[in-house]
Amino acid sequence: MSELMTLVELGGSLAAIGGTVYARKAHPAAYWATVGLPLSAARLMASYGSTMDACGLTVEPSRLRALAVRAATRREVRPVAPRRGLLRPTSTGLRVRLRLAPGQEPADVAASSERLRHAWGVHAVHVRSIKPGVVELRLVGFDVLRKVRMPRRVESDFLAVPVALREDATAFVRDYRTIPHQLLLGATLSGKSMFLRNLLTGLAAQPVALVGIDCKRGVELAPFAPRLSALATEPDEAAELLPVLVKEMEDRYDLIKARQGIAPGTADEEITSDVWGLPEDERPAPIVLFVDEVAELFLVATRKDEERRDEMVTQLIRLAQLGRAAGIYLEICGQRFGAELGKGATMLRAQLTGRVCHRVNDEASAKMALGDIAPEAVYVASAIAADLPGLAVVGDSSGGWSRIRTPYLSLADAAVICRETAHLVPDVPALDPFRPHAPASPVKAWDPVARPRPVTE
Repeated sequence: MSELMTLVELGGSLAAIGGTVYARKAHPAAYWATVGLPLSAARLMASYGSTMDACGLTVEPSRLRALAVRAATRREVRPVAPRRGLLRPTSTGLRVRLRLAPGQEPADVAASSERLRHAWGVHAVHVRSIKPGVVELRLVGFDVLRKVRMPRRVESDFLAVPVALREDATAFVRDYRTIPHQLLLGATLSGKSMFLRNLLTGLAAQPVALVGIDCKRGVELAPFAPRLSALATEPDEAAELLPVLVKEMEDRYDLIKARQGIAPGTADEEITSDVWGLPEDERPAPIVLFVDEVAELFLVATRKDEERRDEMVTQLIRLAQLGRAAGIYLEICGQRFGAELGKGATMLRAQLTGRVCHRVNDEASAKMALGDIAPEAVYVASAIAADLPGLAVVGDSSGGWSRIRTPYLSLADAAVICRETAHLVPDVPALDPFRPHAPASPVKAWDPVARPRPVTE
């Protein structure tokens, strides 16, 4: 009888272990909430001092503290670790704030993040500076980019759209007021179109004029026609649309200049140098220009095409240099973007502050996107696997970078969102001749057999 009980207990233990292993792989969030969180919190609290010492994050105590320790306990005075705050569990990990000791800086803690990850048994440790002398450790319990789930609460604002999830489990917000222009690179099936889809549908719910240039006959942007203010599907149409945008930008500068012709006694806060300083009833609607496969605008076959190319590139550069103050923003997309495209390519790229690089076919393409702003991120972008579409490296001119992944959004659902928000298309008379024809019939769901491959597993 006792042997039977032993076998039953052994079988139950093996089943529990097997269930835990399965949950860790198939349901990492549930595993973290039930098993990973208590274990990691216990490891952190039990080994905090010794781990900080091993990582070189301790300093010698002050003389006053050393004298107090010797007088009260007569023990050896040990180095002091950064003061730790309360542990704050989250659905994806832990957060804890550290008050740095004198002489330390956030970079010291960031340099030891890999050691801290192994010591506390978590997937990753990210360091963020809160204020002088205080940093926050964000411990991530599992790979949140394997199956993307956007945070339930994301702070968004006008012209700020959450489009992807960062590897530290926070939302990546595309904020045009902070980063007006962006370059989006990625090979075929890398998830570039999914990023564009999430971004465009996020902007569709705001009173923003959306303009598209899609020289692939509109296959990428035509499904969003009800929400677009203008759409060009061929280089010839783009050559007609871009001068109109430049003229609209110049008209907006004239409006700003007229506002600056201020009479004496006018309040200082009414003086402005961009459209955001204008009164709301005078302020024109912002315009976001999406250029899909920008290389199609650079490719030429004849001398006449070369002249048209030079004009379009010049207009794009003018919009990138001067458009922000006029409320015109650029989202330039392509598979490759370098000097080999032709005259003006490098100059245009230099004006694009934000960079998003999905999986590319060679390291040179990754260098084109990130090499001039975050050289250390080039290797990370080059190592993106083909079985993780939607995974990308995002950076900006500040040198900071991180990995992100966009959630899956079907083309049919995105088209429905654009159709339901068609009433939000702002009135921009200059773009009316380029307004695409929107189909009257409702968008039908895709055949399951022909449904595009999901970006997330």
